[in-house]
Amino acid sequence: QVQLVESGGGLVQAGDSLRLSCAASGFATSTSGMDWYRQTPGKDREFVASISPGYTTYYAESIKGRFTISRDNAKNTVYLQMNRLKPEDTAVYYCFSPFMKYWGQGTQVTVSS
Repeated sequence: QVQLVESGGGLVQAGDSLRLSCAASGFATSTSGMDWYRQTPGKDREFVASISPGYTTYYAESIKGRFTISRDNAKNTVYLQMNRLKPEDTAVYYCFSPFMKYWGQGTQVTVSS
């Protein structure tokens, strides 16, 4: 059974850091790309970052240089390290497997000014 479980969200102040985790089961993240998206109320879900099986990474311009996506194959988990957070980073963050076409349930990140 495919499952993606995000964790690590919370309420922080501007300038703080958070690390989101996405634990996968039912498939191997090492053999398929994984993405992070985010969504705020009334807006479409937007791409944040991706990592390929070969560790190639892509980032949205809005977070480039502040966020880092990584993967731990032994734990079958993908991470999103978020530094220098801004109030406009406030959103529900989702991990997504394009290969399995499966979304996690999301984790809320709130950045206060």
